[in-house]
Amino acid sequence: MPKRTRFTTWRPLATAATAALLATLLTPAAAQAAPAAPRTSEPVYSYDNAIREAVWVDTGLDGDRDGKADRVAVDIVRPRETARTGRKIPVIMDASPYYSCCGRGNESQKKTYDPQGRVAQMPLYYDNYFVPRGYAFVGVDLAGTNRSDGCVDVGGRSDIQSAKAVVDWLNGRAKAYTSRTGSTRAQAGWTNGRTGMIGKSWDGTIANGVAATGVKGLKTIVPISAISSWYDYYFQQGAPLYDSGPEWLSDYVNSPDARAKCEAVQQKLVDGAPRTGDWTPLWTERDYVKAARKVEASVFLVHGMQDLNVRMKHVGPWWDALAKNGVERKIWLSQTGHVDPFDFRRAQWVETLHRWFDHELMGYDNGIDREPMADIERAPDQWDTSRVWPPSGTRAATLRPDRGTRAGVGTLGLHRGHGTESFTDDPKLSETDWAASIDKPTPEKAGFVTGPLTRDLRLSGSSEVTVTATPSTPTAHLSAVLVDIGPARVRDYADAGEGITTRTDRTCWGASTTGDSSCFKETEAKTADVDYTVVSRGWADLGNHASDLKGAPLTPGKRYTITVDLAATDHVVPEGHRLALIVAGTDQGLIDPPADKPKLTLDLSRTSARVPFVGGTTAFARATAGTAFATPGAAFLDGVREPRTTHRVPGASQ
Repeated sequence: MPKRTRFTTWRPLATAATAALLATLLTPAAAQAAPAAPRTSEPVYSYDNAIREAVWVDTGLDGDRDGKADRVAVDIVRPRETARTGRKIPVIMDASPYYSCCGRGNESQKKTYDPQGRVAQMPLYYDNYFVPRGYAFVGVDLAGTNRSDGCVDVGGRSDIQSAKAVVDWLNGRAKAYTSRTGSTRAQAGWTNGRTGMIGKSWDGTIANGVAATGVKGLKTIVPISAISSWYDYYFQQGAPLYDSGPEWLSDYVNSPDARAKCEAVQQKLVDGAPRTGDWTPLWTERDYVKAARKVEASVFLVHGMQDLNVRMKHVGPWWDALAKNGVERKIWLSQTGHVDPFDFRRAQWVETLHRWFDHELMGYDNGIDREPMADIERAPDQWDTSRVWPPSGTRAATLRPDRGTRAGVGTLGLHRGHGTESFTDDPKLSETDWAASIDKPTPEKAGFVTGPLTRDLRLSGSSEVTVTATPSTPTAHLSAVLVDIGPARVRDYADAGEGITTRTDRTCWGASTTGDSSCFKETEAKTADVDYTVVSRGWADLGNHASDLKGAPLTPGKRYTITVDLAATDHVVPEGHRLALIVAGTDQGLIDPPADKPKLTLDLSRTSARVPFVGGTTAFARATAGTAFATPGAAFLDGVREPRTTHRVPGASQ
């Protein structure tokens, strides 16, 4: 049974008590004239005069094995006026490994400190904007980073406890001190304990992980481009997405002190994450999806549908698990890559985030809970909304590939296919090469295309492709890609800015001090005119045909069946465009190649794709009724450039 079906609106205790007193003492007419409850927090507090302090929270762990409990550094900015009046305030928290090593945001900001060790510059705009509105902002250095003790364990117990312990302290359940090594206790009597966590990439991942503990006092999270299962950051169904494991990432962000003490943790990361792609207990500990049943916080999720760093695979299972467990949700999906909404939809983002936190942390009934659940970018800077996501009436249709008039250039429809198609893995080629030659018989891919659509067709959610293939070698990787074939202007997610261009002019979002400006460089969409758009992708090691958890060598000449998960998306294939399914081997730049270069032969009668359409099979049938399959052409199609070698650092500015 769902835990909740709508947002819970609360009022601060003082407000509720005042209302009750007025109702008792005033006449009905006077009571009706009482001031209305506030709907928005206003910037009435001084940012320049805000309290800036640091505490070190005891995590209860000893990750660096120095015989003392690890303490994590917590930098706090909060209004001085509320401290004087005794008003208790909510907290917005960003827990990050990047505050000293790499920087946050589009301008790579790091924490800076005054001579007394108090934070002078807090990266990003959260403190500038929200502290004057009656919030405290808290920036937590994950264990093993910046001014914290302990070791980075890449999404494991130490990472998550780094932030969870702070939520506990804010709610009176943990200890904190005024220095890293001293014994003077620090209290959080200034807060009401209501905490919201926010952050992009690794920071947002920590928010996911802390929410999955069910910690009391965490009321909402805003994960931006965040990981929901660390296995899916490094592998998909046994196929390696990178040539290194979490030990590389840990070493990258560990402080010099942590590097000297954390060899044992580093070795555990090496031993627990073998490059075989097999599932191990290390990945179980870092799988937040399985713990979604514990989530009590609401979730406002933001992700780029073309994010090739933290890929959209992290959205579908997490979103579905949250929905299954009745978690209150909101979602924004952009056309960008790994980009913060502050840098692709700034004004609307700040307004929406403000209203979200006011509702969830201040308890203001501002109506955001009654607005559409989803905002989706259809074209650069052009957005649609959906009341729920995926939309009501979305159902999976089973599409069938079949042979066409030329080898390697097949059709895609509703009737079971016949015969076979073959391709040979070429690790030098990628999805852009395959899609560019969709109408040409090339040896490295098998492509299947509908005729031109007679009406728009909307995909929404996660797809899957079941492939029956016979390999020629003991190892083989598979890629499955859905492509919209037709002209469009899109955000150029393959460009260095991943869909944005940074300008030199600045806009300001909140108050500033000499050491901490609220003014940031503006951005605009970086676009490309293309002949096709990759809609969704998925990869697998065919050796994982029997289990997603463990692979095995293949027997050349033997037929195997595997279902490849494709990432969630929301895309409209316009009337006149075609929808294509491509099955191939190594997707250069996005997965690593197998040991061999196999030839794979597909049994088309046992190969299919289940794709979620708004309107289901009926919508697909109507959109493809009466259309003729296109005669294969000779021209290559233009798209964005091939995928760059993707980041191994989720969210760090480089």
